[in-house]
Amino acid sequence: MANIKSSAKRASLIQKATAKNRAAKSLMKTNNKKFDAAVAENDREAAENAYNTAVKTVDRAATKKLIHKNKAARRKSTMTRKLNALEGK
Repeated sequence: MANIKSSAKRASLIQKATAKNRAAKSLMKTNNKKFDAAVAENDREAAENAYNTAVKTVDRAATKKLIHKNKAARRKSTMTRKLNALEGK
């Protein structure tokens, strides 16, 4: 336990931020999995809805520096390619 008030406060703030970041990352991963599931079922409409939600959460995570902007771009590109591949089927 911290002996100084300011360090105790910082520890408390870090715990809150960590919980918030973990929740945001978890939501992003969940949305990506929902998109992948819709693509696996070849359900175009569900995939489009899941795609829009997943891209939004990936962008939000990149904006808040939870993931690197290049990683966000790579994930969005991969999802776009999967969605476009559904069109051919």
